[in-house]
Formats: sequence, structure tokens, C-alpha cells
Amino acid sequence: MTQIFIGSLLLSIIHALIPNHWLPLIAVGKAEKWTQPQTLWATLITGVAHTLSTILIGVVVGLIGYRLAAGYTVISETIAPAILVVLGMIYLMLGFRPHYHHHHHHDIKSPVPSEGKKRSGYVAILASLSLAMFLTPCVEIEAYYFQAGTIGWIGIFIVSAVYLFTTLAIMLIVVYAGMKGAASFRSHLLEHHEKQITGAVLIALGILAFLVKF
Repeated sequence: MTQIFIGSLLLSIIHALIPNHWLPLIAVGKAEKWTQPQTLWATLITGVAHTLSTILIGVVVGLIGYRLAAGYTVISETIAPAILVVLGMIYLMLGFRPHYHHHHHHDIKSPVPSEGKKRSGYVAILASLSLAMFLTPCVEIEAYYFQAGTIGWIGIFIVSAVYLFTTLAIMLIVVYAGMKGAASFRSHLLEHHEKQITGAVLIALGILAFLVKF
């Protein structure tokens, strides 16, 4: 369980820090002249929408891992860790491709500024952002759900809880900092090397799963 917790935490932190998770919210907030509470509420709601779709898919993937592992020990001891290693290698190769550009499918374009601060405009923009985030789950963590599912519902719960709270907390903190002017940085390291970092973490987690049996 400790291994699952640490792995979930690492993957959640990496993805929550990617600028495409929070930069659009800062940009839209400034363009629409939202107040601080409005921007933070928008961050929370869109973050919940994004994590909800990821968790829903993850639960299904985790249950598949659980069902398979219940009948075949080799699933949890060999196949699940191997999936993490292979996926990690794929991410590494994608990250090192020439002229590779980060695409996380969260490139939400800022809407045209609305007239005034009407509540209807705020709700409409918030709804569109939430829908876009809901339809673009983080697929990278889904493979880890398969690994976590091999130990049952507790593993699925740990990944879901850690991913939910870590993602929301980091998004709120970074957006708040951005509104205060402290996040003029764009986290270029993560933005341009997300695939390499994610791949390295997945490979490390897969190797650890090979060495440490549940």
C-alpha cells in the first residue's frame, strides 16, 4: 500500500504541475477580470471535472486488473509491472523525439472577454472549461490503476484519493500564486520534458513492483 501511495503521489504531482492544467485558468481569469474567489472556484470545479473522468476510467481499469489478478498470480507479479515499464519506455521515446512538443490535450483557448462581469457569462465560460477538462482525462495514470487494482479495492481507492486531492491542491496553489504574480514562470522543465519524467517514473515504479511483491 505504501508503494501504491508513493507511486500515485509522484504521478499526480507531475501532472498537476503541467502548465496546461492551470495556465488557461489564469489567462481566462485575467481576460475576464474575474475576482480571486471566482478564479479559485473555477479552478476547483474544472479540477474536479478533470479528475472525475480520470478516476471513472481508472476504476474500470483497476477492476480489470483485480479480476485478472484474482485468478492468475502472474498478472500482479509480472504482467502488471511489465506494462508500467513498457509504457514508461514508450513515453521516454516520445519525449526524446526530435521537434517533440508537449500535448496534454488541455490546450483550452481563452474565450473572447465577455461584456462586464455578468454571472451568466461566468457560468457559461466555467461550463465550457469544465466540459473540456472532463473530456480530456490523464491517460498516463490509468496504467497505474491496473497495477493498483491487483491488490483490490484498497489499491483503487488509494490511487483515486491521492490523485484527486493532490491534483486539486496543486492546481489551487499554483493558480493562486499566478494571480499574485509569483507564477509568471511556466515550468518549462515540466512543460517540455513531461514525457521523459513520466516515463522515468513509470519505469521506476514497474521495476519496484517486480522487486517488491504485494
